[in-house]
Amino acid sequence: MKKTWIILGSLFVAGLVVAGLLYVTFPVQMTTYGGLGLNFAKSLSAPAGTLAVETNTDYKAPAAAVPAPPLADAAWPNAAAGDWPSYNRTPTSQRFSPLDQINAKSVGNLKVLCTYDLGIFTAFESGLIMVNNALIGTAEFEIFSINPSTCALNWRTHLDYPGALLPANRGAAYMDGLLFRGTQDGRVLAFDFKTGKQVWETTIADPKHGESVPSAPIASNGLVYVGNAGGDYKGGKGKVYALEGKTGKIVWQFFLAPKVEGDVVRGPLGKSPLDGSTWNNAAGVPISGAGLWTSLTLDLKNGLLYVPGGNPAPDFASGAREGTNLFTDSVVVLDAKTGDYKNHFKVVKKDWHDWDVSSPPILLQTMGGKQLMALAPKDGHLYGYDLATNTQLYRVPVTTIENVEGAFSVGQNVHFCPGPVGGTEWNTPGFDPTTNLIITGTVDWCDTVRIQDDKELASVEVGQPFTGIAYLNPINMFGKESRTDGYWKGWIYATDADTGVWKWRVKSNYPIVAAITPTAGGIVFVADLGGNFYALDSSTGQKLWGGPLGTGGAIGGGVITYTVDGVQKVAVADGFTMVAWPTKPRHARVVILGLDGASPSK
Repeated sequence: MKKTWIILGSLFVAGLVVAGLLYVTFPVQMTTYGGLGLNFAKSLSAPAGTLAVETNTDYKAPAAAVPAPPLADAAWPNAAAGDWPSYNRTPTSQRFSPLDQINAKSVGNLKVLCTYDLGIFTAFESGLIMVNNALIGTAEFEIFSINPSTCALNWRTHLDYPGALLPANRGAAYMDGLLFRGTQDGRVLAFDFKTGKQVWETTIADPKHGESVPSAPIASNGLVYVGNAGGDYKGGKGKVYALEGKTGKIVWQFFLAPKVEGDVVRGPLGKSPLDGSTWNNAAGVPISGAGLWTSLTLDLKNGLLYVPGGNPAPDFASGAREGTNLFTDSVVVLDAKTGDYKNHFKVVKKDWHDWDVSSPPILLQTMGGKQLMALAPKDGHLYGYDLATNTQLYRVPVTTIENVEGAFSVGQNVHFCPGPVGGTEWNTPGFDPTTNLIITGTVDWCDTVRIQDDKELASVEVGQPFTGIAYLNPINMFGKESRTDGYWKGWIYATDADTGVWKWRVKSNYPIVAAITPTAGGIVFVADLGGNFYALDSSTGQKLWGGPLGTGGAIGGGVITYTVDGVQKVAVADGFTMVAWPTKPRHARVVILGLDGASPSK
């Protein structure tokens, strides 16, 4: 018996040694496949999706101060009325669709028309676009074009470069016959819209510093606007660029965290007041952070670009970077032509929870006549700013807020809500101008962290994860998220744009990460990480249609609606599989839905 135990113990130790060697040799692959295996086990007993609607008796409908119907959202020049030509459909990121063929009365006849299966497991976060009768999507190593009615493949281009621990690509932009997307190794690529053939490439980030380009660009007036992520890595620093659409030449560059000696300058710098005065970093802690990992918003009338900035690093160890750390957790407003600084809004005043401004802000006019900027970061709140005075009108919670006041101390485990994958993630809330409601989807998921001391922080090498977490397991790089079985959930809040008072809210037993899409048909499309896709009444939040979509893979990407030959369709990026989210591992797919027997609108 003793001999048997010795043999078993030796095999166990040998297994640990082999696993350790494999992790050192293949850290990305081992973490990814190990995490997916754990996620598969956790998802075996995943429950069916549920929704619970609440109505706020304190809500009062606004008195309209502008003529009805509401002012139309500013569209992209030359965009077809039935297309979805950019990440958030319009430059202002409102996400509202004027289509109404699928409405509260007809949505009961909605059905799946076709599916395009990419045949891969990936963090499918693509903000789909539909332009010129082609539906475009991206994944980490893919860009593809399919028929927006039949899902037939037009073309698909595979990219070959090293993988990343946090793999993502959030979509492409279209302009003048070209498509534009970023890569995990720091490049922006252009492709021929009709063939998928690569036309040019431009490097805007340094992967040796952990920098990448996962965000969906936007494109206008000959320029492509895009930034780089990497603010969770030591030495990684966010910048935003304007590139010449035809050639990829850098027209201007703007640093979202202070430029210091040794930083690479790739193009003409926009004028900036930013210096290191709001950073007081400890020895061995370089200025890091302000990554741009989502899309952007453009005010075409005034020529202003609204740039959302990410967290400072180390994420949780704020004592190593005393100060307000500008321009992290901010919206920075730039001259779209020159990249010159115009203004900024410091949204999260001091961040030690990894609470990025994680999605593009919305520019809108309320029923009360206010010119508003609205946004929902990862801190679990919805913010409204009056653009006439650049002042904050409201800051209201849209998920659970718990134990967020006290700073973290070395050696202590601290539990707080929302965690770093809580609040609103990369998808913008939707604004419905017919109801004056901002509809926000959020993640209700808490986290526990224990931070490193100064010596441990200084020992981290440049280009390595720099969150400040003391846990050794790489899966816990952002802390230990709470269990999912009854401990995570999601919310959909419908909030009055003038007052910040919520009218209705829906509690889901799964987080809401996917895009929110309200329409003129009186419905709002939403989806959850349990693989459920719903159509809700935009006035009341009541479920009109929905349930599991296909294979039950999580939905964390784009939800768009468009017309083909006058018939309205809906497309969903289905199959979000990522080590940081314990969801069912499923292939990435585009699912197209439409009305049974629909005919063109007159």
